[in-house]
Amino acid sequence: MIVKQLPLHVDIAIVGGGPVGALVAQRLARQGRQALVIEARDATATPPSDPRALALSWASYQALDEAGLWSDALAPTAIQKVHVSQQGSLGRTGLDADELNLPALGFVVPYETLAAQALQHMVAGSVQIAANTRVSRIQTLSRYAALTLQTAAGEAQMTARLVILADGGKLIDQVHGVTQTVRPYNQHAVLARMTPNTPHSHIAYERFADDGPIALLPFGTDFMLIWTQTPEQAEERLGMDDAAFMAAVAARFAGRLDGFSAVGPRKSWPLALKTLDRVYAPRTVMIGNAAQTLHPVAGQGLNLGLRDAAVLADVLASTPDPMLGEASMLQRYAALRRKDAGIVTHFTDTLITLFDRPNPALKHARSLGLLALDQIAPLRRGFARRMVYGVR
Repeated sequence: MIVKQLPLHVDIAIVGGGPVGALVAQRLARQGRQALVIEARDATATPPSDPRALALSWASYQALDEAGLWSDALAPTAIQKVHVSQQGSLGRTGLDADELNLPALGFVVPYETLAAQALQHMVAGSVQIAANTRVSRIQTLSRYAALTLQTAAGEAQMTARLVILADGGKLIDQVHGVTQTVRPYNQHAVLARMTPNTPHSHIAYERFADDGPIALLPFGTDFMLIWTQTPEQAEERLGMDDAAFMAAVAARFAGRLDGFSAVGPRKSWPLALKTLDRVYAPRTVMIGNAAQTLHPVAGQGLNLGLRDAAVLADVLASTPDPMLGEASMLQRYAALRRKDAGIVTHFTDTLITLFDRPNPALKHARSLGLLALDQIAPLRRGFARRMVYGVR
C-alpha cells in the first residue's frame, strides 16, 4: 500500500521496487517485518516502454510465484529445451527440462510487464511503499543509515537500521567503503522480435557465431533476439532493412532454423561487467544489479539477482530485531552469496572471453567441449541444474 506520510525512521528501507526489490519486500511483509520500499516510479502513471524480454529460470519462477509476484498476465512462454552451438563447427549440446524432471527450464516474460506487475502487487497488498520518491543521498553510520528523499512535496529525511539497495546501482558511489569496478566489453546488444517461418517448439537457442553470440528466446509465437555485436556492427545492424537483417540472422543459424518471416523494431545498448569488491557496507547491502551487472549471455543476470533477494530474505527471517543491519548479519549474507555470485559472474565473463577469440585451435577446443558436454549425461545435467538453480 502507498504510504501517505513518510515515516522518520524504519527498520528496513528497500531502495528500488523492481522485481528484485519487490521479492524481498513481499517476503519481509510475510515475516511481519517493518519495511518500506522507496520507488522512483509513479504507481499511477503509465510505465515507460521497455522492449526487453527476460529468461527466468524455473527456480526464479518458483520464488516469484511463492511471493505472489507471478500471474498469467505475464503471458509467460515456457522454455522446454536450450540448444547451444558454435557456428562453423560440429560442437553443440542441448539442455532439456525432462532430464531435470521439471515442467520447464524456465519462462520468457516481457520485462516491462513483470516490473509493472511487481509494483502493482505491492501497491495493492500489505507492503509499505513510497512511490514517486527518489533517494538523492545516503549516509551510512554505525547505528543507522540516513537517507535524503526527493518527493512531490519536496525534500525529506529518513533513517533506517538497514538499507537494501535494489536500485540497479544508482547510489553505489555514495556508499562508503565499497568500490565498484566497471569493465566495458566494447560490445552492444542488439534486440529485436522476430517471427520464425516454423514454430519454435519452446526451444531457446544460444549460438556462438563468428561475429558475436546470438540468443533466440521463445516469446509468444515469436523469438526475441539478443545479438552481441561491436558498436560499429550494431550500428550497421540497426541500419539494415528488414529483409537484409533477417537474412543476416538466418545465415548464422544455417542448418538450425528455417529463417524468419518478419522482424520488429530494433534497439541496442552497450554492455559492461560491473562488480563490487564487497556487497555490504555499514547498515547497507546491495542486491541484484546493484551488486553485479552481467553480460546477457546465458541469461543469468536477473536470475542471480532474484537469488540474492531470496537469500537475503532468509537471512533476515532468522535475524533478531536488535541485530538488523549489524556487521555480523551483513557478513553472513555476503558469505552465503559469495560462491554463487562469484562463479556465475566468472562463468558469463569467461564465455564472452573464450568465444570471442577467432583462433582456429581454440575454436576446435570449444567444439570438443560442447560435444563432451552433450555426450556425458551427468555433466550435462549438472550444468543444466546450475543454470536453473545457481551454484549451491
